[in-house]
Amino acid sequence: MNTAMTETPIPIRSAATVLICRDGAAGPEVLMMQRHALSDVHGGSYVFPGGKVDASDAQLDPAAHLDEPPERLHALLAEPAINAATAAAIHVAAVREVFEECGLLLAEGLDGPGALEATALGAQGVSFNDMLARLGLRLATRAMRPWSRWITPPQALHSPGKRFDTRFFIARAPAGQEPLHDAHEAVLCAWMRPHDALERYWRGDIVLAGPQIMSLAHLSRHASVGSMMAEAECRAPCVVRPLTFDIDGHRAVAYPGDPLHPERSRVMPGPLRLVLRGKRLEPPGGFDDLWQ
Repeated sequence: MNTAMTETPIPIRSAATVLICRDGAAGPEVLMMQRHALSDVHGGSYVFPGGKVDASDAQLDPAAHLDEPPERLHALLAEPAINAATAAAIHVAAVREVFEECGLLLAEGLDGPGALEATALGAQGVSFNDMLARLGLRLATRAMRPWSRWITPPQALHSPGKRFDTRFFIARAPAGQEPLHDAHEAVLCAWMRPHDALERYWRGDIVLAGPQIMSLAHLSRHASVGSMMAEAECRAPCVVRPLTFDIDGHRAVAYPGDPLHPERSRVMPGPLRLVLRGKRLEPPGGFDDLWQ
């Protein structure tokens, strides 16, 4: 009889993250938040707003509160393994998490005072779905588009024991609204040019995880938010399944296209591999490899 022990699979949670971008004087900027040092996922790191998909996200009435039908949102995600209702819930989660984490609300016709009214209702304990109903708001899913999909490897370099299937969206920042961190999960919000954020990371001023490094390297190739949105409109979101391994005494992560990755075709620009040296993930060839 085989008595070998097998590891219990780590369940994968569905999540959504949004790259909120705006055009600045020196080029496009992306909104980043520093997570509280005690956060159980990426504590102290700079991240994009986002979080887990909740059961309530699937309960929002799409006819009343979505500007696009679930079937359209399903087609945009390009995931035949899920249905239209699940696709709609993922989009709702993306908008909800941005609102809860930094106060920006992607909703049709909403201005700054309207966003503050929505925030006030949230502070009173009104749920996201009820807030939308009270204010008669429809989520502006047309203002965002799927960008990439990141699936945590079984052996993650950070946050071991947690796996996520995270859909990254690109979105234009809503006019007239200003981000405000919640002082609970995040301790600050900052607009950064993608290249500047990576330079700060390289100097050791901020902490970034692999998906943030790779996403910033991808965004840095665009000269405007319009260019980013145009790319998202003309392609399906790239699917990234990082592979972790040991090489030359270091932990490393390979991305599709790397010789050690089973998926041999590149799916995004940037380095094909990051190596953990000390506490920092680095391309094998140094900073300049981020732009290959």
